[in-house]
Amino acid sequence: MKTCVITGTGSGIGREVAILLSHAKEYEHIAMLGRNVEAMKVTENLMDETGKDISVWDIDFQYPEKIPAIIEAIYEKYGSIDCLLNIAGYTDPQSLLQTTLDNMEMTYKVNVFSPFLLIRESVKYMKKSGGKILNVASTAGMTPRPGWLSYSSSKASIISMSQTLTDELSEYGIKVYCVSPGRCATKLRKRLAPNEDPTTIMQPRDVAEVICNLISNEESCLDGQNIVIRKQIKKH
Repeated sequence: MKTCVITGTGSGIGREVAILLSHAKEYEHIAMLGRNVEAMKVTENLMDETGKDISVWDIDFQYPEKIPAIIEAIYEKYGSIDCLLNIAGYTDPQSLLQTTLDNMEMTYKVNVFSPFLLIRESVKYMKKSGGKILNVASTAGMTPRPGWLSYSSSKASIISMSQTLTDELSEYGIKVYCVSPGRCATKLRKRLAPNEDPTTIMQPRDVAEVICNLISNEESCLDGQNIVIRKQIKKH
């Protein structure tokens, strides 16, 4: 029986992925990690628990040093880690002269250091039988985004990390995927573009469907790429 570890399931893309994954056949065990336990419990109530063992793990990713113990506990509970989805994200958009070291550190702890440690600790177990890792970056990590320095640079790091690990982990039969969504109606997007009408842009379910297709058993050739996800909005 296979185990999938997911972050960011309290809302947005992560919640939609968790719901879709609960209806899929690939993973019988689903471990959801995050600091908003109440929100993750709401997600759990929206999932199909038939034939699934779903668990919620309390961790604040601004303290990434706590990750190794949680990944070890998940492995001890389920006996395997076969898939890791790094979806959680953080942003506090500021211009260069307003950006503090604390801002940069907080953003990188959640967006870069935590995914790094989640990957490293998961691979310790995943390398025994192969598996899949998927990281959610952003189109903000691909082009200049004035005023979003900490966020956009952290997402560029995720793109680079994913591409590097594709080659490094191939010997273990581990496939590494990276997706970069464009404008998507999430809480994080609201902080980046507070005046934007969320009904006019891509929805979390659109991105979730792509992610679930990538981690399905049928997908085997799209790893190692930065997969951009955009939805064309009809103009009236």
